Amino acid sequence: MVCTMPFLSALLRTARVIRHSPVLSTGLSADHTVLLDAPDEWLSPALVAAAAGEYGPAAKLLAATREGAEWERRDRYLRRLVVFARNRGGWLAEWLTAAPRDPDALLVKAQLAVDHAWESPARAEQLREVGPLITAAAAGDPRDPVPWRLALDHARGTQATHTTFEALWEQALRRSTHHYGCHVAALQYLSAAWYGSHRECFDFAERAAHDSAAGSLVRALPLRAAFAMISEGAGTRSSSVQVERIDSAADLAISLSASFAPGDPWPAEVRNLLAYVLVVRGRWGEALEQFRRIGPHAASFPWASVSGDPLRRFLDARESARLRVASATPLRHGAGRGRARGHYA
Repeated sequence: MVCTMPFLSALLRTARVIRHSPVLSTGLSADHTVLLDAPDEWLSPALVAAAAGEYGPAAKLLAATREGAEWERRDRYLRRLVVFARNRGGWLAEWLTAAPRDPDALLVKAQLAVDHAWESPARAEQLREVGPLITAAAAGDPRDPVPWRLALDHARGTQATHTTFEALWEQALRRSTHHYGCHVAALQYLSAAWYGSHRECFDFAERAAHDSAAGSLVRALPLRAAFAMISEGAGTRSSSVQVERIDSAADLAISLSASFAPGDPWPAEVRNLLAYVLVVRGRWGEALEQFRRIGPHAASFPWASVSGDPLRRFLDARESARLRVASATPLRHGAGRGRARGHYA
């Protein structure tokens, strides 16, 4: 009888998976419809035009975000345009030739230079050389916090002192108190991997989240601190206090996710990160619910940090969550979406 118990348990798990899998698939986008970093309806035309060598739509898009002080969108569109320009930059070269002092073109140029410098073996030296480009971008529009996000990234890569960092952070806050990109850049500087500690990182993130408005992406900052701890391997040997902070960060991000409609592309990256952390924590039911809310909007971050094929890693994690929930659901019960805490995977 003892020898047959593992076999019977396996049979029971299989029966549960067969029984509940169809129900648990409800609300999940089909694999073939899931796209990685899909552009929204405003960015897409700009990328299509850039592929044809035309900079006009990209210029209009960034100008509109600047004129409307839509700094979060500006930062997001900037990053996506720069990723595109890394391999197909003819449109940017033409833009800079036609309008060398355009504040939007200068911002794209600065971000592209910073990205290239970060990949160089001589990172600190290369970053110091692109410092004037960041200064020029910041002068383009004194209201814009995005160049100061670049400056904070620049400070981290050039081993700037805490005094220098704090001065840059003050400039960023003067322009936008709750700019998510600037907060993430500051958090990275304060992380244990760079010039701070896990405690300092969490303290900063939790204070910022507490001070932010409902619906602000800054409320996901503690989740970024949790990810930093997990990705550095500290999550598997954390104290009970640290584990509690990780779970509290996930809880706060769940509340933030709930404030947006399912399938909304705006919080997609936060939801992807939340799903990742919940999977790592073994909170399978909650992870599955976030995969439902993500819909077809898979994001490179955080999956690219753990796999060379981020889309495949996303789909595998989603399937793992679905099977885990199915195997844990009693045969006589409906496939619920209840809270399911667990251990690190």
